[in-house]
Amino acid sequence: MHTGRLEAFSDGVLAIIITIMVLEMRAPQGNHLASLGPLLPVFLSYVLSFVYLGIYWNNHHHLLHVTRRVSGGVLWANLHLLFWLSLVPFVTRWMGETQFAPAPTAVYGFVLLMAAIAYFILQGRILANEGPESVLAAALGRDVKGKGSMVLYLIAIPSAFVLEWAAGAIYVLVALIWLIPDRRIERALTLARSGDDPATP
Repeated sequence: MHTGRLEAFSDGVLAIIITIMVLEMRAPQGNHLASLGPLLPVFLSYVLSFVYLGIYWNNHHHLLHVTRRVSGGVLWANLHLLFWLSLVPFVTRWMGETQFAPAPTAVYGFVLLMAAIAYFILQGRILANEGPESVLAAALGRDVKGKGSMVLYLIAIPSAFVLEWAAGAIYVLVALIWLIPDRRIERALTLARSGDDPATP
């Protein structure tokens, strides 16, 4: 199977997820600007989730850009990732409408953690196909950012029951870490095309 078909399917699913998420935002009852006040937590949770989905879309695109072939394992791993991302609208609305209450904030972090694990599994399946000498393997290296993000989620989830703002701050921190597009794959691909060793810093 060509990667273009997988990428097109994934793009479509992510577009639907974002559409559902914005449709979950209900208009205020009043007709004054002050009526928007109670919706601020909902809007903030929407912005955070939109950024996360954008990050996944960006990195997913780069990941498939250096993937030469798609196996059955890659297909299932990709579906596993899309499953967890499809839950983002639900936990986003729950967290926003409860004004970042402990349980919804923790569940939000759990979904982010599972999506990160799913992405890590997807990378692993693609690496198994591409081999240790591939452009992707050279680009990822030890994947400190990916593994570090999962550790931060594990800290944030129980923190939600102690200090909700601390959990929220960690979610924002992880988003900021990934907000700048990951250039590792682009850099490795450029070096590979130029004939240099992509593993050389």
